[in-house]
Amino acid sequence: MESMIISSVDNLWVLIAGILVMFMQPGFMLVETGFTRSKNSVNIVMKNFMDFSVGAITYWAFGFALAYGGSTLGGFLAYGDFFLEGQASTYFFQVVFAATTATIVSGAVAERTKFSAYLLFQPFICGLIYPIVTHWVWSGQGWLGDFGFVDFAGSGVVHMVGGFAALAGVMIVGPRIGKYDDKGSPLPLPGSSMVAGALGVFILWFGWYGFNVGSALAAVDVNLAAIAATTTLSAAAASIAAMYTSMISGKPNVSMTLNGALAGLVGITAGCANVNNLGAVLIGLVSGVLVVYSINFIEKKGLDDAVGAISVHGICGAWGVLAVAFFDTTDGLLYGGTSLFVPQIVGILAIGTWAFATSYGVLKTIDSILGLRVTPEEEIAGLDASEHGTTAYGDFITKK
Repeated sequence: MESMIISSVDNLWVLIAGILVMFMQPGFMLVETGFTRSKNSVNIVMKNFMDFSVGAITYWAFGFALAYGGSTLGGFLAYGDFFLEGQASTYFFQVVFAATTATIVSGAVAERTKFSAYLLFQPFICGLIYPIVTHWVWSGQGWLGDFGFVDFAGSGVVHMVGGFAALAGVMIVGPRIGKYDDKGSPLPLPGSSMVAGALGVFILWFGWYGFNVGSALAAVDVNLAAIAATTTLSAAAASIAAMYTSMISGKPNVSMTLNGALAGLVGITAGCANVNNLGAVLIGLVSGVLVVYSINFIEKKGLDDAVGAISVHGICGAWGVLAVAFFDTTDGLLYGGTSLFVPQIVGILAIGTWAFATSYGVLKTIDSILGLRVTPEEEIAGLDASEHGTTAYGDFITKK
C-alpha cells in the first residue's frame, strides 16, 4: 500500500512539473515577441503555438519510439512503440521538452523565415533530432549514458540541441535586412517591448523549476528543494554577471541582463542535482559573462540571431555540460575526481555535431525545395502581413 501511495505521489509531481514546463511555451513567445519588432508578432505566436501542437503529434507518432522504444540499435536509437499507447507520464514530460527544443530555433531565425518552411522543420526536430539525443542520454540504453555522460535535466539534451539547430538555421537563412551596414558592422534592431521580454523571462524562470526539479522524476525520498535552490542561485548570479559585463561598454543593458538569467538557467540544468550552492553560483557567474561575449562575438561574425538563442542555449548549454566535470560533488575536479571530463567533452562534441549537422541538412533541403526566406518586400512589410494577413496590434489587413 505504501509503495502505491509513493508511486502515485511521484507520478503526480511529474505531471505537475510537465505542466510547468508546458507553461514555458508562452514564456518563450513573450521573449521572442518582445525582443523582435511588432510587425512580426503574430508570426512568432503562430510558430510557438505550432511548436507545441506539431511537436505533440510527431512525438506521439514516432519521436517517443526513437527515444524510448522497446528495441535498440547499438545504443544509437530505439524503435518500437510507434503511435504509443500507455506510458502517458513519460510521454507528457518528454513532449514538453521536445517543444522547448523547437522553440529555441524559432527565436533565432525570427523576422525573415517562411512560416510554411518552419512548419516543415518542426517534425524533424521534435520527432527525430531531439528524440535520438534523448535516447543516447536518458533512455537507460543509450551509448552516451553508458559512457558515463551526465546531464540531469538537459543542458545538452535540450538546450545544446536547440542552440546548435538554431546556428544551422541562422547560417542558412542569413541576416535580417538592416542588421548590418555597408561595412558589415552590426546595427541595433530594437525589439517591440522589453516589458514583454522581461515577463517572458520571469515565466521561463518559473517554469524552469518544473524543468529541473521535475527531472528528478520523483517527489518522495528526493531533495527537491536542493535542486530548486541551485537553479535559483545560478540564474540570479548569471543575471547579475551579465548586467555588470554589459556595463563595461556602456550602461546596464536590459536584454543582456534578461538573457543572462536564461543563460544561468541553461548552465545549471545539467548539474542542478549534483552540485552544491557555491558551485551553482560559480556556474551562473560564468554563464552570465559568457553569454554577453558570445552574443557580441556571434553578431560580429555576421550571424544574426534575433534573440541570442545560440549563445543562451547552445554555448551556455555546452558550458553547463562541461561544468558538471568541475562542480559535481561526487566526482568533479574540485572534489578530487577526473572521470567525468572525457564523457562530458565527448557528449558536447557528439550532441553539438549531431544537432548542427542534421538540422543543417534538413533546413538546407527545405531551402532548396521551398525556400526558407521570405522576399525582401515581405520582410520589410512584416511577416504578420505577408505570411498571415493580419497584425498583432491593429485591424485585419485586406490583401489586394
